[in-house]
Amino acid sequence: MSVYTTEIASAVIASDNPIHQRLLKAYYLSRDYISGNVLEVGCGEGRGVELIAPLAAAFTGIDKIAGVIDKLKETYPSGDFRQMVIPPFSGLKDNSFDVVVSFQVIEHIKDDLGYLREIYRVLKPGGTALITTPNIAMSLSRNPWHIREYTASELAQLAGKVFENVEMKGISGNETVMAYYLDNKKSVEKMMRWDVLDLQYKLPACMLKVPYEILNRLNRDKLKTGNDALVSQIHHSDYLLVEEGSHGLDLFCILKK
Repeated sequence: MSVYTTEIASAVIASDNPIHQRLLKAYYLSRDYISGNVLEVGCGEGRGVELIAPLAAAFTGIDKIAGVIDKLKETYPSGDFRQMVIPPFSGLKDNSFDVVVSFQVIEHIKDDLGYLREIYRVLKPGGTALITTPNIAMSLSRNPWHIREYTASELAQLAGKVFENVEMKGISGNETVMAYYLDNKKSVEKMMRWDVLDLQYKLPACMLKVPYEILNRLNRDKLKTGNDALVSQIHHSDYLLVEEGSHGLDLFCILKK
């Protein structure tokens, strides 16, 4: 089975490549932090399991979609994969993980404070959590799959209610990435001109998911057709860690217990 939509970018759909590589970058950045007992919250189909699980003494992955968890159990029998809707992190003990990673998840969680409190609960004293989420300052339209998005300061303030040590960095891109971003921005702006009533912000999210998926797929395919070399050549190494989260396409938040 596959859960890929334009919201959950594919590693095999060619027009998804820039987004896939952007999401993959977080796993490469996380490798410097991985050790001991590691938990991934929202592991999906396992985009980064091969990158980080071999560096861990033990790896646990949780996700709400039972089908992907079943597939991961077969693919990575040495891992501990569990299906659950979060928060809470049911069945996971207090102070049990050295590292928690959770990439592009918090924007989907209604109880975002409860989610952060659960991460804190399961982390060992001295443990580290890594979280990424889109930087709303760089978002091009409303994403109906997201309950909310954050500025760097908003996420830092929220995380600071749970963690005393919060470091807010960002994932940006080089000239190649930003050329794609600007092409994408121009294309989305052309589409949004038809939304004269500003319905993307007035309608409930449930009514927007299907048109969002259709238009987003059409847009990505159009960008690939218009500049296939640009779309195809983008690599995770074209995405860069920046010290100022507000300058990133994504926020990269480092939390220590």
